[in-house]
Amino acid sequence: MKDKECALDIKEIQDFLPHRYPFLLVDRILEVKPGEKIIGLKNVTFNEPFFQGHFPQSPVMPGVLVIEAMAQVGAILAYHSAPPEAKGKLIYFAAIDKARFRKPVVPGDQIIFELEMLRQRAKVCKMKGKALVNGKVVAESELTAVLAE
Repeated sequence: MKDKECALDIKEIQDFLPHRYPFLLVDRILEVKPGEKIIGLKNVTFNEPFFQGHFPQSPVMPGVLVIEAMAQVGAILAYHSAPPEAKGKLIYFAAIDKARFRKPVVPGDQIIFELEMLRQRAKVCKMKGKALVNGKVVAESELTAVLAE
């Protein structure tokens, strides 16, 4: 899928990611430029199962799940940027570096994930990502993905 921009709906996302409810944390991919960048989104609703315990009186999306959603978007960029022999293989995240949480994410927010490819080798790629709500950064991190053998 190299050198092609595209958008993906939830059914197409499921073709790339093995995750399923309640752990599929990406609703739509707005843009993919293989080898360069990706933009994805997640609509955060009050019905998310983690809000039952985090925190019932003041629901906040756990920061680790914001980074997980970012990693899922990054995995789609990694798939689109990988060589053809990667088709059907899993992509694992090998490192999460420089993670920072700037603002809480609450029900009703829409998170936009923007990731850019920093480096890409045959089986490893490093990306820099940020999560935004209403144009403000709520989290950021560098992610390293590895293509499974």
